Amino acid sequence: MIAFVRPIKFEEVDAAGIVFFGHYLGFAHEAMEHFFAGLDGGYAHLILKRRVGFPAVKVNMSFSAPARYGDVLRIETSTSHVGNRSATLRYRMLREEGSVLVATVEHTIVTTNLDVMASCPMPDDVRSILAAHLSVEATSP
Repeated sequence: MIAFVRPIKFEEVDAAGIVFFGHYLGFAHEAMEHFFAGLDGGYAHLILKRRVGFPAVKVNMSFSAPARYGDVLRIETSTSHVGNRSATLRYRMLREEGSVLVATVEHTIVTTNLDVMASCPMPDDVRSILAAHLSVEATSP
């Protein structure tokens, strides 16, 4: 599991005073970029120079408690599945104060050659990071 901490910004809150649900996908993507930061050159190098990307093919979200402006989220990223060309990442988003579970996102990605926009075998260094954070716990609700 790799943790990423981020504050909730003013513009992420809706008229009800809570984070608009669509922003949770953006939070998950930020956490994914952080998850792959250990690659040579980081996530940006993977996308821009190596031309390997991870388009989403399936996303499931569930919400347990609200998050509000001023809250700090701790996003715990783990892997629940690693295949030959795809993987599933799991993000547990907790309010840092009190460790209250706010949301869970499961995000299935496909390793893609961005030059031809077709799936490709997963690079060994990517597989290594995913496998290092494979969690049996991540497969249970």
